[in-house]
Amino acid sequence: MTSNPLNPSNGDDTPKDPLTEMLQNLMGGKGMENFDPAELAKAAGLPNDPNLLAQMFSQVQAMMSAPSEGPVNWQLAHENARRVAASSADPSVTSLQTREVDEALRLAELWLDPVTDLPATGLIGRAWSRAEWVEATLGTWKRLTEPVANSIANALSSAMTEQMPEEMKSMMGGASSMLQNMGGAIFGMQLGQAIGALSAEVVSSTDIGVPLADLEMALLPANVAKFGEGLSLPENDIRLFLAVREAAHARLFVQVPWLRGHLLGAIEAYARGIHIDTSRIEELARDLDPSNPEGIQEALSQGVFMPQRTPAQEQALEKLETALALVEGWVDELTASATEKLLPSAGALRETVRRRRATGGPAEHAFSSLVGLELRPRRLREAATLWATLKDERGIAGRDAIWQHPDLLPTAEDLDDPQGFSSRRQLAEASDSEVDDALQKLLSGGFDNAPQDESDAGDGDQPTGDGEQPKG
Repeated sequence: MTSNPLNPSNGDDTPKDPLTEMLQNLMGGKGMENFDPAELAKAAGLPNDPNLLAQMFSQVQAMMSAPSEGPVNWQLAHENARRVAASSADPSVTSLQTREVDEALRLAELWLDPVTDLPATGLIGRAWSRAEWVEATLGTWKRLTEPVANSIANALSSAMTEQMPEEMKSMMGGASSMLQNMGGAIFGMQLGQAIGALSAEVVSSTDIGVPLADLEMALLPANVAKFGEGLSLPENDIRLFLAVREAAHARLFVQVPWLRGHLLGAIEAYARGIHIDTSRIEELARDLDPSNPEGIQEALSQGVFMPQRTPAQEQALEKLETALALVEGWVDELTASATEKLLPSAGALRETVRRRRATGGPAEHAFSSLVGLELRPRRLREAATLWATLKDERGIAGRDAIWQHPDLLPTAEDLDDPQGFSSRRQLAEASDSEVDDALQKLLSGGFDNAPQDESDAGDGDQPTGDGEQPKG
């Protein structure tokens, strides 16, 4: 019997729909009637948890048939982040933990008052579970990752379409929207996995140096306890030290209202400049073994779609890293000043936090590989030294006055040479002052009334160009 390529046989003389065959291959040999979400879950790096997969069954099936609002399935990312956050122990915050966090953050505000010119925020301290952190921060994660997420999702769906035989393309019809959503679904699940994993590592709302939750000041008691494991330090000291860091972050972002937009804007600008290596995606789609759906997850987690940075990207990255370092360096310096005489363990905790922020945890590494974006302040120590130098030279008020405008912020050059910052700034301020004086003089008509010099003083008594004496 001759096989029809548009209507292939399944071996028992029963014609097989090519779309069904394609879906079976994509789903590891399972058709839509016997759809097994475990295969798609493997592609997103989820644990092989039957209960978890059972919960996902109806949602994934609906996702595959319903149109998406965009290239990335953010609802799936949200649900996956919540499930991953709850997959490990995530007990609800107790009333005792709420009281301990509230007291620690109130005391932290009092400790900060003498070491900064920025006033207290008046925010109410919160105690969050990991799931509550996901809910409070997911909107910002979407804003930060959407540019590169859309690029990857579109590239994945395009690559899958390109690798499809021509006869199948003509038969897709209304099912094409399902294929278009597959790349966004896979990426959404992977992104949710990364965010959910981060919820088990962060100790506060600003732990990664970015204000993920606007106008909030919060600690995660379960993660604070996890942070203190193996440090052999009093639990109360650890909570207080981390509370001072959180309160310092909150004070900076609340009292410097332009800073949050400046920092998030720098991250967005960097993310928009990331170009996806479509050739690598096409190679993955061409060589993907249907029996090994983990290939997509592995490729995403290793960041293989991120090409080398362009010179423009390097500049954007330097600007972003400098901004992150300045925020973290200021918080680091203030926390040290506020706690050094009050907490015997302050020095050890400061060094622990510095190393932790410089290296990042496993989830942070997974996130950076997925979206090509690192949020670690590589130059934290240099920035802390700069802020300490400015305090010595200008005092607390003079140091904090630098946050008045983004044009006043130190640059990467200033991190290289903290001691020379003031002299460089004086030269720039002197130049700007001269321009301002000249402009003010021009606007007030000062140049028209300026006194003439001696060479011009007798011009009125000189003969005119034709030899006549002036009248009068």
